[in-house]
Amino acid sequence: MITTVPGDAKIYVNGEYVGQTPYKHKDSKIVGSSNTIRIEKEGYETYNDTFSKDEKVAVGPLIGGIFLLVPFLWIMKYEKGRIYDLRPVEEN
Repeated sequence: MITTVPGDAKIYVNGEYVGQTPYKHKDSKIVGSSNTIRIEKEGYETYNDTFSKDEKVAVGPLIGGIFLLVPFLWIMKYEKGRIYDLRPVEEN
């Protein structure tokens, strides 16, 4: 879950608009795959970040990988949530 403070910010994952925050991200990428996100909200600075599928061990693929090697490609997963505090744009 990707959340922002304040909420209702536009979110782009890998350059594609996917909706507004809070946003539940799901994909079937393999271990080590990365995603870039851009968060935009009028009156606030644009926020850019990257996160990878190497943050937590997924138990199901770990057990399956003992019998077959293929499940090891999905042995890692993302953290359950991310919270981004957006900063207001400073006017000069």
